[in-house]
Amino acid sequence: MSIRALWIISLDKGDHVSLRFSKRFSTVEHRAKLLAGSGYVPVPDEDVVLQHLLTELGLSDPDKLFVSARDNCSHCPRSPALEFRLHGSEQDTLWPVLAIPQRPLILACLPLVDVPIKPRPPLASLLSVSKGLTLLTGLQTFLLSSGGKSDPEGLASRLAMLPSVLLQICPLGTPLDVPALGPPVSPTGPIGAGNQKIPAWKTGLHKGRAVVNVALTEVVRSMQYGNPSRQDLWDVYGTVTCKCEVEGVLPNVTVTLTLPANGSPLQDILVHPCVTSLDSSILTATSVDSDSSAFSGPYKFPFSPPLEHFRLCSYTSQVPVPPILGSYQLKTEDGQLHISATLKLHESVKNSFEYCEAHLPFFNRDQMSAVDVRVSHGQLDVSKEKNLLVWIIGQKFSKSREVSLEGKISFGGPVPGPTDPLCSGLTAYIKLYFKVPDLTLSGCSVDQHSVQVYSTAKAKIFTARELQSKEYFIWNCTGSAPVSSGQMML
Repeated sequence: MSIRALWIISLDKGDHVSLRFSKRFSTVEHRAKLLAGSGYVPVPDEDVVLQHLLTELGLSDPDKLFVSARDNCSHCPRSPALEFRLHGSEQDTLWPVLAIPQRPLILACLPLVDVPIKPRPPLASLLSVSKGLTLLTGLQTFLLSSGGKSDPEGLASRLAMLPSVLLQICPLGTPLDVPALGPPVSPTGPIGAGNQKIPAWKTGLHKGRAVVNVALTEVVRSMQYGNPSRQDLWDVYGTVTCKCEVEGVLPNVTVTLTLPANGSPLQDILVHPCVTSLDSSILTATSVDSDSSAFSGPYKFPFSPPLEHFRLCSYTSQVPVPPILGSYQLKTEDGQLHISATLKLHESVKNSFEYCEAHLPFFNRDQMSAVDVRVSHGQLDVSKEKNLLVWIIGQKFSKSREVSLEGKISFGGPVPGPTDPLCSGLTAYIKLYFKVPDLTLSGCSVDQHSVQVYSTAKAKIFTARELQSKEYFIWNCTGSAPVSSGQMML
């Protein structure tokens, strides 16, 4: 379910209206065009939308009780889904435009309908309508604060924050979790259910034993060339995910991330909209403009959790070296491919893996006919059909923290092997797959005792962290290889 466009209009006491915010999602609009085909109706300009919206809501001319385009017998409104006949023609109808008018704002959006709209489907059958209303309700609570009291300065401030908020809760026009984004509040104690209203984004209440699970996962990517003329690249990004089974309508949980004394500050931090308050200095560190004096923790995230498993925050981190350094060399002699590879585990990484494997694929050749390759540690699996060597290093490197592979391969099979347009000639790579439990390269951690739960029942808390590889390549130093012009930063 996605949103084609979003509008926020201010409505003053004197019925003066102005467009305060508008956003169109071009990728969703492209999908709408493909789905509708010849019946596609584009989203009109803001002034046209404003005119039709005020007319449908009876605000364009309050003294004029009858408006033909709105009130004639052929027009059958089904609130809250409005219908805009853009040129007075049924063929150019924009539907369903969802609107929530509540002074001093009118919030409206146009959800993407992925089923035929002729004949009109029942509103209750359209998931996009309920999701769109949920999004508008959450934004309304965020913008107007609790009680909807007049606060022009606060409203202006929250409208200025809206682009970054939408980037998190509605990336590329697709709403994720849509909580009621209330004003920042620091939790001071348990909140009883009382007469609290369950937010639209919360699918229900948890009953039973209170359990909080917090998992910190860091992912490392690398491109290593073994060539002084090419700069090796690597980057690290982390995510903190939570599953909170806690009683109460709006229980409060605080998760704190800490770094070692010599740790580099976390950068590019993004947080889930359920986070209720945040130190602004946490969001200022970016990988684009690195600053050694940036905030280095502790990073506190108070939030009121959804029922489902969700990502609390993500970040990037600069580390001085990749965890595994490799070299890879290929050469052709006497019709055979000679292979030499070395992998060295950096001293900062503990020698204890959940798994560690190195895959050596060979493309654009005949199938392997003979393989004579030896490894200094672990075991080697050969798939001649796939032209693939799988080097299973296992759960530990050798005591020297260095392992090697060496040998030769003949390619003379009856049929061609797999192909890849990138890997021709001596252009080849080793791809590493590994996972290290209880480790992060940044040193970031979540202490079990630092997780605070404000609820009616004492919660059992579990924390874990791990390091994983993704797109971890070691390229043959004697062949060409793709080279990035910048850092591998997400």
